[in-house]
Amino acid sequence: MKQSFIYLCLIVSVFFSSCISNKDVVYLQEKGTTIDNALQIQSLATPYRVQVNDLLSVNVKAEKAEVRELVEIFNPTTSAMGSTQESLYYNGFSVDLHGNIEFPILGEMNVLGFTTEEIEAKVKALILQTYLKETAKIFVTVKLSGLKYTTLGEIGSKGTQVLYQDRVDILEAIANAGDITQTGDRKDVLIVRQYPNGKRIHHIDLTDISALNSEFFYIQPNDLIMVKPLKRKALGAGQTATQTITTIASIFSVLVSTYFLARNL
Repeated sequence: MKQSFIYLCLIVSVFFSSCISNKDVVYLQEKGTTIDNALQIQSLATPYRVQVNDLLSVNVKAEKAEVRELVEIFNPTTSAMGSTQESLYYNGFSVDLHGNIEFPILGEMNVLGFTTEEIEAKVKALILQTYLKETAKIFVTVKLSGLKYTTLGEIGSKGTQVLYQDRVDILEAIANAGDITQTGDRKDVLIVRQYPNGKRIHHIDLTDISALNSEFFYIQPNDLIMVKPLKRKALGAGQTATQTITTIASIFSVLVSTYFLARNL
């Protein structure tokens, strides 16, 4: 009986240590890195620079009516599919492996490494220089055709996600994908990001308020967000205290029943 009691104590200690605490699931806790709420948190995010496989939406407009018809030839044909992702795929400008897009009338244009603002200025200057007078007032808008990213691991919805915003932080991206599950590791979320020279893996602790000042707090197009399971999940323990106690009670009942059966043999 003494030996059984020791085994039971060991099992109880393992299961209580494996119970998931608030420190594992609460976002943006103050861990000695307090940020003054009265101060505006300065994001370290830098303007995004276009990469291979990005999909751009380019639109040209003019102020004067006589110029409007002319600039329409630079705009893609409006699809009956509206503004769906499929429509954006067919009507947008895909950046090829050499960093170029094939622009109507203007032909091939290199955009690799440029910001959307720089591409706007480049397109506008080329149109004015080649087809219009320098005094013509035209407006060029260049945007990413949705911010696409992928989620994997301990998260509500796995797969490709798209948000139609210019900037998206990682908490918004995760919330859009159904949030991290209770057994997901919020302290070490992985971001796999594409760079001109290859992919890199970055780490961010979303339970620490200092994550707000991380250079990886804002996601970029084609990011892969991976959430690992907590080690506690592998032990098969309950996620809450109630579940853990229920599991322990079941094990205790089995041990006691086994002990008395063994004595009666």
